[in-house]
Amino acid sequence: MTCDRLVCANCAGPVSEGRCPVCRANRARLEQEGGWSSSISPAALIALLVTLLAVLVVVEHATA
Repeated sequence: MTCDRLVCANCAGPVSEGRCPVCRANRARLEQEGGWSSSISPAALIALLVTLLAVLVVVEHATA
């Protein structure tokens, strides 16, 4: 998740701007939690899933 579209409940400003301490703390927390899954786009995840399904179909067809 990115903080581009999040709105702070404390100051009602965008979290990405870091207007208040709450915004800055949440922005820092989101940046720290940004593991491998946050860097992969949804399109890339769908492509990976389709590729995995295609491999499974080929393997299943080859063993039948």
